[in-house]
Amino acid sequence: MTTTDIRNMVSRYQEEMIRLRRDFHQHPELGFQEKRTAGVIAEYLRTVGVSIQEGIGKTGVIGLLSGKLPGKTLLLRADMDALPIQEQTGAAYASVHENIMHACGHDGHMAILLGTARTLSELRNAFTGTVKFVFQPAEENLGGAREMIRDGVLENPRVDGAFGLHIINQIPVGMIAYRSGAIMAAMDSFMIRIKGKGGHSAMPEGGIDAIAIAAQVALTIQGLIQKELSPLTPLIVNVGSFHGGTAANVIAETVELTGTVRCLDEQVRKSIPGRMERILRGITTSMRGDFELEYSSGYPPTINNARMTELVRLLAIEVAGADSVFEVPPTMASEDMSFYLQQVPGSYFYVGGGNA
Repeated sequence: MTTTDIRNMVSRYQEEMIRLRRDFHQHPELGFQEKRTAGVIAEYLRTVGVSIQEGIGKTGVIGLLSGKLPGKTLLLRADMDALPIQEQTGAAYASVHENIMHACGHDGHMAILLGTARTLSELRNAFTGTVKFVFQPAEENLGGAREMIRDGVLENPRVDGAFGLHIINQIPVGMIAYRSGAIMAAMDSFMIRIKGKGGHSAMPEGGIDAIAIAAQVALTIQGLIQKELSPLTPLIVNVGSFHGGTAANVIAETVELTGTVRCLDEQVRKSIPGRMERILRGITTSMRGDFELEYSSGYPPTINNARMTELVRLLAIEVAGADSVFEVPPTMASEDMSFYLQQVPGSYFYVGGGNA
């Protein structure tokens, strides 16, 4: 069967996929609450002859489809969850739920994967091996991929390769973008509590100003850590919140800072908590204060396997044409497809949605 034959087959499902995507968009659900979404997905997979497993990773769904002969197992993944955002598009299929919206393309990802499942179901006698269609909950709030991996999504049968995609508005429809190596960043978070000593602003000698210490900390950790690394090593340390003090004439006793750390290199990532603690100890000691640091690991960097990415590139050219396929630089956003790619070779790529 030629690429043109497959394209013609897929075109027959276009209206059906549009309907599914709009249904998902109209009924968005937050992470680990995707019960209706999972039900729609499971029922559709059944109707196209794909066997299913439900309740994987709490609300996730797996579809299994085997070809005519045994072979490799490929995992194709779509995320299901929406964001806590109020929709204001005015679309006929706008969200029916207040402050919940598919604003990150996951509705489209699910429709794409369901269309892929239907197409491959009709072509099951034309390929060998097994395809796992993975509909994952909670990509947006740290947990979905890890929960599915804990529940065995990479086993029975063991996955040999994993692929995922993301629709992005920065690329026109019809374009496909790829990258070998790091394509998206790790994202960790931290909370720093600066401890001083309260007092009256008229008698500063009796207090230890936590705000002054925290201000020095905020400026230093965002700059000094970068100075310890090669300028060719991307790293963002961002302090996103700063809370302390109770009154204008009172020396603040405590201040809390929260923020995120993003980088593309796993070894750099592992070094940051120690570097941050050393800087905190130096500043607080010199200014007579103290600190607590809570550092939480989030998503690892999304690292694409070179061989799998070359496969994506070649197939994308076959489908879209060489002029519509290009390599992209990495982004400092994060994505929990990274957890799958830590354990099996695979690739994560972008599909254009800019003028859809």
